[in-house]
Amino acid sequence: MTSSEIYREAGLVMTKEIRDVAPAHYVLKIESFSLFAKNNKEKYESNEFEAGGYNWKLILYPNGDKSRNGEDHISIYLAVSGTSPFQLDRAIHVAVRFSLYDHICDRYLTEQGRVTRFHALKAEWGVPRYMPLKIFADPSNGYLVDDTCVFGVDVFIIKSLGVGECVRTLKESTSYTYEWKISRLSGRSDYLYSDEFTVGVHKWYVWLFPRGDSANKGQNLSMFLHLYEAYNLASGQKVNARFVIRLKGPNNVVHHQPEACTKWFSRSDVDFGWPSFLPLKTVWERVKDDPCVIEAEVTVLGTVSKLP
Repeated sequence: MTSSEIYREAGLVMTKEIRDVAPAHYVLKIESFSLFAKNNKEKYESNEFEAGGYNWKLILYPNGDKSRNGEDHISIYLAVSGTSPFQLDRAIHVAVRFSLYDHICDRYLTEQGRVTRFHALKAEWGVPRYMPLKIFADPSNGYLVDDTCVFGVDVFIIKSLGVGECVRTLKESTSYTYEWKISRLSGRSDYLYSDEFTVGVHKWYVWLFPRGDSANKGQNLSMFLHLYEAYNLASGQKVNARFVIRLKGPNNVVHHQPEACTKWFSRSDVDFGWPSFLPLKTVWERVKDDPCVIEAEVTVLGTVSKLP
């Protein structure tokens, strides 16, 4: 019977894993465990070891920590050594993983990583009912062989870098439809900017290439929505907008309307649209020399800002 099967019977399979990698930060090997348990009936504290810039101790209750309902179990804890980390009301967030060596399989039974907070009022954390003594003491299970066992611990400090973002989806989206009237579109060249228009708290404009942008020169009408003065956005700030741009002729006739786009705009991503909005041949056939209207319908859906 394998170790994983044993712990499935014990109802602990969801909190254990089997791995080949040895504990990263400290190993406690105990020879003559039966004598050790007799001489250290209550608990044993290991020597200090360093992990993540702090000093720690591994604490083992070979007969169970009865004060925390650990009777008939191995109890194991990690404790901060000394009080210096807490002099300024500091707390340490730590991912802790306890391990027990399986001599038969040459692998480690490891408690899945649990993140806990150490502070002045809580200088240790562990598992009072880490393993039933009946299972631990049976040599066929591989944990106590020739009266020798090996415990270990991984200690990973979690330090917040203060980096994050807040995504805010607007309950009531702000929409606006802007119309830009252009005469003799066929006679225009290079590029054109519409006037700015406001949607929500941001200004926008349409960027039009009557004879195509650099990749579509002489082939397609190119059209983009541009976030005006995007350089004023704070670092990490973004604006989510859904938009469509239409080409319309007299009597409000829609010559072309592509599928609407949804885009996050930022300081480094200021425009988006359709490089190949419509073939120029089709544009000249439909618009000719008549005045046309570029209609931009923009809806601001949400924003992203850096967490303070």
